[in-house]
Amino acid sequence: MRLSIERQALARLLAATTRVVESRNTIPILSTVRLVADGGKLEATATDLDIEIQSAVTVEAEEDGAFCVSASLLDSIVKKLPASAVVSMSEADGVLTVKAGRYTSRLQTLPDADFPSFSADGFTTSFDLDLASLFAPATFAISTEETRYYLNGVYLAGTETALTAVATDGHRLSRHSTAPVGEFGGIIVPRKMVGLVPKGNVSVSLSDTKFRVTAGETVITSKLIDGTFPDYERVIPKNNDKLITFDAGTMGKAADRVSVVSSERGRAVKLSFASDHAALAVNSPDNGSATEEVAVTYSGEPIDIGFNSAYLAELIGQFPAGDVKLALADAGSPAVFTSDNAPELLCVLMPMRV
Repeated sequence: MRLSIERQALARLLAATTRVVESRNTIPILSTVRLVADGGKLEATATDLDIEIQSAVTVEAEEDGAFCVSASLLDSIVKKLPASAVVSMSEADGVLTVKAGRYTSRLQTLPDADFPSFSADGFTTSFDLDLASLFAPATFAISTEETRYYLNGVYLAGTETALTAVATDGHRLSRHSTAPVGEFGGIIVPRKMVGLVPKGNVSVSLSDTKFRVTAGETVITSKLIDGTFPDYERVIPKNNDKLITFDAGTMGKAADRVSVVSSERGRAVKLSFASDHAALAVNSPDNGSATEEVAVTYSGEPIDIGFNSAYLAELIGQFPAGDVKLALADAGSPAVFTSDNAPELLCVLMPMRV
């Protein structure tokens, strides 16, 4: 292979693909990016065996070819080159020579035939939408508990009325919907894939086992989580009759402030709701206590409830600025959060003992 490419174009190509490569790999080929020059294009591919990212840019190639090279080394070199540099790359006999101005480096390569193939066919459903925006308010609730692997992603389902994304870790749940794109059975998109989805409109393709996102020249293909997502609708209370309205920014910041005295991230914050105000309180045996009052709209009987302070602040942060509605049943039942400013978003938070 012999080709020339602008440094910025090469940097974008590597940034789009190599982010899937794990920093530590016991299999050498998984630490590489596969580069293929063919017909005036340079195509890069990287994988971790569960997700594959492929992208391409136009180049001036004197000689086509293919090889695999350390993703981290090549990416680090390109990042340190001058922005205006033109990079020439040539590969022969297992060595890649990279030149830019007076700079030269030689890197060991591996045969492209050793790169794992990622067969992805049989896609039966396709649609276009801003997938990152659909996923965004749900991702905070993805579980990190590996034993319940079926919660380690976002559940995506299409019906006649909506396309819905749901995530839960058993302590909190987020459901975000958008306009329908067609009907398909629910799938579970892994957490890592959710984080790789590009912003803006993308093309989505689904099969029984794979999930593909295409944005321009970049194609990201992922295996789906093979498991059964719980019936999340059963978790969402339908008859919470104590309705409280508060300002999202005010309540979120207050919860964050009072939790500072806690020595534990998961310390409970006690919320005491009475006529038109809420008192937030945190008590720490090690550091002391903190309280703050927040104005709310509420006219029912006084009620106390405890939440994980970090979870509460993070959940409220998913809603846009303005009023958030909190629906409660009692101190021991799940709480429901909604907002007229985001009618497509609903969050559930389990209480804590205080």
